[in-house]
Amino acid sequence: MTDPAPRVYSTRRLRIVALLLTLVFLPIVIGASLLVYQYLRFSVMVEQRLRGVRGNAPSRVYARATVLRPGLVLDPRGLLQLLNGLSYTARPKAPVEPGQFSVGEPGIVFFPRPVPDGASEPLVVSFTQDKGSPLVRVRDLRGFQSKKHYAEQVLEPELVTYLFDEEREKRRRVRFQELPDHLVQAVLAIEDRRFFSHPGLDPIRLFAAVIRNLRTEKEIPQGASTITQQLCKNFFLTPERTYKRKVQEALLAFVLERRASKQEILELYLNEIYLGQAGSFSINGVGEAAHMYFHKDVANLTLPEAALLAGMIQSPNPYNPFRHGARAMERRNEVIRAMHEAGFVDEARTEAALKAPLLVQPSSSDTTDAPYFVDLVRRQIAQRYDAKDLATQDLSIYTTLDLRLQDLAQQALERGLDRVQQMIRKRTTRTVQGCLIALEPASGKVVALVGGRSYGESQYNRVIQARRQPGSTFKPFVYLTAFEATFEDRSLPPITPATVVDDAPSVFFYEDKEYVPTNYEDDYKGMVTLRKALALSLNNATVKVAEMVGYDKVAALWSKKLGIGAPIHPYPAIALGSFEATPYEMATAYNVLANEGLKVEPVTVLGVRDVRGRVLEQHHAPVPERVIRAESAFLIRTMLETVMQEGTAASARALGFTLPAAGKTGTTNDYRDAWFCGFTPDLLTVVWVGFDDNTPVGLSGTRAALPIWVDFMNSALSGQEPTPFPPAPEGIVYAEIDRDTGLLASPACPRTRSEAFIAGTEPHEICTVHGYGSASPVSY
Repeated sequence: MTDPAPRVYSTRRLRIVALLLTLVFLPIVIGASLLVYQYLRFSVMVEQRLRGVRGNAPSRVYARATVLRPGLVLDPRGLLQLLNGLSYTARPKAPVEPGQFSVGEPGIVFFPRPVPDGASEPLVVSFTQDKGSPLVRVRDLRGFQSKKHYAEQVLEPELVTYLFDEEREKRRRVRFQELPDHLVQAVLAIEDRRFFSHPGLDPIRLFAAVIRNLRTEKEIPQGASTITQQLCKNFFLTPERTYKRKVQEALLAFVLERRASKQEILELYLNEIYLGQAGSFSINGVGEAAHMYFHKDVANLTLPEAALLAGMIQSPNPYNPFRHGARAMERRNEVIRAMHEAGFVDEARTEAALKAPLLVQPSSSDTTDAPYFVDLVRRQIAQRYDAKDLATQDLSIYTTLDLRLQDLAQQALERGLDRVQQMIRKRTTRTVQGCLIALEPASGKVVALVGGRSYGESQYNRVIQARRQPGSTFKPFVYLTAFEATFEDRSLPPITPATVVDDAPSVFFYEDKEYVPTNYEDDYKGMVTLRKALALSLNNATVKVAEMVGYDKVAALWSKKLGIGAPIHPYPAIALGSFEATPYEMATAYNVLANEGLKVEPVTVLGVRDVRGRVLEQHHAPVPERVIRAESAFLIRTMLETVMQEGTAASARALGFTLPAAGKTGTTNDYRDAWFCGFTPDLLTVVWVGFDDNTPVGLSGTRAALPIWVDFMNSALSGQEPTPFPPAPEGIVYAEIDRDTGLLASPACPRTRSEAFIAGTEPHEICTVHGYGSASPVSY
């Protein structure tokens, strides 16, 4: 049998086979190569981003430590908010370790974290009522008796905010271990129940979504994204909805699951998700959302509260509980039922949670984060640190901010501006603005700063950016120049608070120009002492004093001696504050008066530490520079006390302010600006009210700004023992004078006062106007 002839393949057939094999395998090879390339590229991207997240953290801004002391004005809600702000964990029973608290019959019990000279055992804080204000009492839990050692308990500084990049977003980073179980369960139940079992993609969910989208003919697959995919979309990709982006999202999710643990992915996700808006800020992450919506640390969220946040992930703005309460509750209950279906909560807890009311706490970034103050800190510290370092190096920035006083300042300004708005509602519907800055005179520490009615509506910080005419708040510095001239220019006759000037209509000349000031409501008082002239804010009398000592000296005192702002020009109108200054500059100037002539610059940053706790900078108060003689500053302070007692600010007493204080109202031409600058020995506060475009507000400082000052100071200083002003410095003598003539009082003088003088300037002539002789008062 012969062998069959060998099969011969034609060249054409071989080519066809080769082409077919190429057509089959080449796309596979190319596709595999592209897949490997994309996998490697995404692996590098993910690794770099994770390395950045793990190794970099934004700087944190802290308020100053709160001191719980007897007499501190604080209600239970405020203390609970403080403990939540410090990340204390709530317990149903008495706390057993530092960082815990409970609410019970004796009061609020908390176990303070270790601080120098602090308690090492749980303390009970109870509250009493004094004149309507809640006051604090601090006792130890075991003895339940007041102890001197715990009369004051210092708490650790509270985190105010993080300094991220320039994007307008707020976050409060939390670790996975800090998340309550029911929050994690709520998120998994409504977003991704198989999160801990799938490899980044959920095939079951994807298949169901494909079927659903085929039926509805949607262009892009809907509802199939896992938590890992959502994180990839927010963390690595743009929000566009295309097939290409969905494929990239899926591949990234697969890569991310290989590079990070499930706990780390969930932690990143819950710190990244968008959960609504607070003014101009976006709220990102459950940590910030817990503070914004409930005033709580995330660890203290209840099951219904956790379900509300979990429900907002899908669509934060439509489910915002502040604006859409019914819709938010419906969505919250949907999450609770999903938790029950997933087996996370039993029937009893489900029913209880579904019946719980929607208890959100109205709030804004203005009161929770002191945004104007933080902007000032950022602006100041950016001069010493690179912006990238502030956003990545986990620096701790300790500031002078007192969150309790900041909250009181925000509330007082809001109430006051609302009252002003009501007063002017018939003349205009435009929104009136205002600002407030408060500092401790001796240290210069800025404890509260509110730059406007609402940071969400306007980030314009009027405290440091609004250059407005100070008006009559500048008048004390005219009289201060006159008293300083007593030392510097012996050719001038002695000028004292008892010096008399003629408050009458006058024409003043400067550089061949006429200046004709008028008094308020054209009311002229005739012959008055300088003390009375300042108390009643008399314009003509004040310009006469400036003319007497020289306009150049008035300008030099402000610009050179005090070193406030830009140089001002010497002309008659500056005596009435016809130049521009910011509220921050006015606070700096008035602090010289509060410190007996010593200049103490305002300070906001106390120290900076790196991630290892090493001190990068520490504020050490410099030795204050004496810019004004103590005697001159003392005379002005006593004259400003008279303003409060019987002058343009006397209504402060009628409004309930009774502490020793000194201050001055200010109103500019055409009622464009309303001011009040005032201080006690413990607190100095400046308030400005007006329109941003400089149109008249139509109200005086007495009516618009002073009530805001009183409201804030009453609440800020309530419960404290009144601190007296320092006694007169050496070189001050007193004499009994006639109030009208400024001369030594005789037995016939009906109105007298004990007046202060710089030694050697006191009068020696006895008043004879009231029945003895015919001498006339000295006038200028």
